[in-house]
Amino acid sequence: MPNHQGTAHEETRVLLSMNLTKIVLVGLGGCIGSIARYMIVQYSVKTVAADFPYGTLAVNIIGSLMIGLIYGINEHKQFFDPETTLFLTVGICGGFTTFSSFGLESFNLLRSGQVMTALLYITISNIAALLSVFSGYYITKS
Repeated sequence: MPNHQGTAHEETRVLLSMNLTKIVLVGLGGCIGSIARYMIVQYSVKTVAADFPYGTLAVNIIGSLMIGLIYGINEHKQFFDPETTLFLTVGICGGFTTFSSFGLESFNLLRSGQVMTALLYITISNIAALLSVFSGYYITKS
């Protein structure tokens, strides 16, 4: 009976070594994005208001604009190599934007009976994020 265990371990080692650079790039980018998000949200809570999630709204819009810009620049000018694109989009933008936080904050607004505020937040977040991606993309075409 053939020993497939050695082959499986070798395949895993090869895949990990091929992707280790990418894994590190995503991790470093995610760290940068998460720290930036934390700082913006904390600044927002301390300076604007704590009754509406302005900081999360801002990072989702900014992050959506950033990913649109990166995607557009790369599609039209091939400015970034694949590793840099991965670092910027999956890493930094992925760590920076906060869809899970958005979901929790929307849930908490609804749960506390602030239905109109929740609907406004959900609507603005989704429309502004989508418009920001389009804007970032189309800015690169001009």
